[in-house]
Amino acid sequence: MPLSKKDPDTTAIDPAIIHALNINPASDTEIACTPHGGSGFGASSFKLTVTTPAPDKDNKPSTQSYFLKTGSGPEKSTMFRGEFFSLDAIHSVVPSLCPKPHGWGRMTASEEKFFLLTDFLDLGKSSSGATSSKGKSLSLAQKLAKLHTTPAPNPPGYEKPMFGFSVPTCCGATEQDNEWKECWIEFYAENRLRRVLRQGVEAHGADKELSDLVDVVADKVVPRLLGEVERRGGITPVVIHGDLWSGNFGRGVFLPSSSSTGTATETVQEGNGNEDPEKAKWERADGQAEEVVYDPASVYGHSEYELGIMKMFGGFSGQFWKEYTELVGKAEPKEEWEDRVALYELYHHLNHFALFGGGYRSGAVGIMRRLVGKYGK
Repeated sequence: MPLSKKDPDTTAIDPAIIHALNINPASDTEIACTPHGGSGFGASSFKLTVTTPAPDKDNKPSTQSYFLKTGSGPEKSTMFRGEFFSLDAIHSVVPSLCPKPHGWGRMTASEEKFFLLTDFLDLGKSSSGATSSKGKSLSLAQKLAKLHTTPAPNPPGYEKPMFGFSVPTCCGATEQDNEWKECWIEFYAENRLRRVLRQGVEAHGADKELSDLVDVVADKVVPRLLGEVERRGGITPVVIHGDLWSGNFGRGVFLPSSSSTGTATETVQEGNGNEDPEKAKWERADGQAEEVVYDPASVYGHSEYELGIMKMFGGFSGQFWKEYTELVGKAEPKEEWEDRVALYELYHHLNHFALFGGGYRSGAVGIMRRLVGKYGK
């Protein structure tokens, strides 16, 4: 019998998604699709349960679960593509830290509709004492420390690691310019601060005070604060989640899924057999509760950049910060660490102002006035 789609919303199981799952449409495989939670910025989310018949009567059918996002418009194409490659970059370093991406692309039935397909993470099955044959699961601090201390690979066409990312990513609904740059100071000033200022002006109109302050920060504060780090040890690009507030991390169990990485538009490259022997430590175990992150907007950048939004909204315990700092340390000059984190927090105030307006402007202005007073002369 042909593939059965037990789906209240048949558009959610478009032929492109079936192709991404590596399922033969003529098989007896069944796919159940049910709405799952809510996704922001106009996207819809679903749980796909794929049941494959047993090869013989002595075996049971196999079941895999996947998480599916769908949405319409070119902005969703950019958003889903960015999230696909962000998850792939994080997963390649710490497989137990995020869902594995399986595919993204354009729907066959509608050129205006797009999808993203990943492992399914059951946040309702958290168990802080869960263990497996690999032992107790690693803490979020341990996993982020691994992520933030693993040097970035060389981008295609470059002979050394660069700052940026292979595709644009979206922090919220804001499309981020990730064009490769050799210098992190230039990247942060131009690709983040000045770029998001322009987006804020487009959304809310000209703002001389805000623009003047961003100019001083980009021209004077960024080179002073980050240049000192460069002089005392350098800034090594590492993969950053990019939108790690408390709503984008949690604890849960990955449900079994296929190891397939086929997709209608892109594929994840499998390992070449030369993986770091330490990588086994970071692999996840079936049925084990894990500290996890999701909805990334990644970039290869300065590890401290991650900390800005984490400090902005809170939600990370004192124990987390103690453990993370012990593992990663603070770059020299250590006495300027808090000001560097505030400089990185500034981007997210400006981004939230561009997206939502309101009180985020005052937060950005307050940070800039303080930093300009200390480092802008």
